Amino acid sequence: MDTILIKALQLILSLSILVIVHEFGHFLFAKLFHVRVEKFYLFFNPWFSLFKFKPQKSETEYGIGWLPLGGYVKISGMIDESMDKEALKQPPQPWEFRTKSAGQRLLIMLGGVLMNFILAFLIYSMVVFKWGDNYIPIDKTPLFFSEVAQQAGFQDGDIILAADGENLKQYDDLDLFKIIDANQVTVLREEQEKVIDIPSDFKFRFLAAKTIFADFMPARIDSLIPGGNAEQAGLKAGDKIVSVDEKDINSLSALVLQLKKNKDTRIELGIIRNQEELSVAVQVDKEGKIGFSTSKPAYVQKEYNFLESIPAGISFCMRKLSSYVLSLKLLFTKAGLENIGGFGAIGNLFPAKWNWNVFWSMTAFLSIMLGVMNLLPIPALDGGHVMFLLYEIITGRQPNEKLMEYAQVAGMILLFALLIYANGMDIFRAFFK
Repeated sequence: MDTILIKALQLILSLSILVIVHEFGHFLFAKLFHVRVEKFYLFFNPWFSLFKFKPQKSETEYGIGWLPLGGYVKISGMIDESMDKEALKQPPQPWEFRTKSAGQRLLIMLGGVLMNFILAFLIYSMVVFKWGDNYIPIDKTPLFFSEVAQQAGFQDGDIILAADGENLKQYDDLDLFKIIDANQVTVLREEQEKVIDIPSDFKFRFLAAKTIFADFMPARIDSLIPGGNAEQAGLKAGDKIVSVDEKDINSLSALVLQLKKNKDTRIELGIIRNQEELSVAVQVDKEGKIGFSTSKPAYVQKEYNFLESIPAGISFCMRKLSSYVLSLKLLFTKAGLENIGGFGAIGNLFPAKWNWNVFWSMTAFLSIMLGVMNLLPIPALDGGHVMFLLYEIITGRQPNEKLMEYAQVAGMILLFALLIYANGMDIFRAFFK
């Protein structure tokens, strides 16, 4: 219960920061162009608010709603989530959104996304300034590949050098997505370079397999927890685990996955000890662990002073942005839809114990996600408004207000359907998988 609470608190705090910053972007540009902002809310407030106040001589009501699905600013003279049609029937006023130039309205709509990207850059800069950066050099590290990767032509021990001719440097989301999305990958195998032709359906088979592409750590025991299940079962430091209940494994991540599937169960481990194959029965605890640790790989550690952290933060932000955009190519597939998650899946990305480094890094990444998702050309999202404004700028004609109203309703229905589906998948995976 404590684990769930800590993850939930991190998720709520992170999303609250992101929503406030995003809506402040709209608020800031609206004020810059003298557009009246009637409301500024964290969370939605249908029927009632948890808290609200309106400063003297202010035209804006600030508040906290009870429905934690985002937030909003209500801008005068704009077709938005409030669907306030009566206000739009009145004669246009100089402080309204609809009376401003298309360029000004475009900047107001892009303000939230812009602030999300700026926030991500600032957070990453401060993270690398405070904690530095460490990563696995992918072009120097032998990898252990999943079954679907081996079927594509990779072999355990391969060192990946390039994807479609582009040299790779880090074992991170961006370089792994480049490999998965490539037509050809160059590896170093037994001190010789080899080019692997990637099957055209590889990315879809990989996503359907629901496994990581490759790991940099073997399933080898470095030390045992005194009195733990592994020690009681007779496992020893140096043992290499090669199977779980006769299912072959070749990496630490594959072993961890199998242990989590067999929580509170007795399993048979196939091990290699002094070149001899053995079978050992061991009890997996309720957390999916047996009580051992492995040696850490050779990380590259980089430290940054304050001035160095600024370009480093930009670089870090761009790598995360590029990796997320690449991942969207996999999202809109059958296998991708099966992997969609809601608040539960996002919450599980946070650690069970509070860690400020991880919290701020996750907040920065979620800020990028929020920025990109809001740019999708879906009515009710910022990207939908931007789409109509670009049409107006190009053609010189404003879209029909009725069309925009219908599009707003359709967009909201689509978003709620996606929200229900994503969170429904969380529930399905929690209780039926």
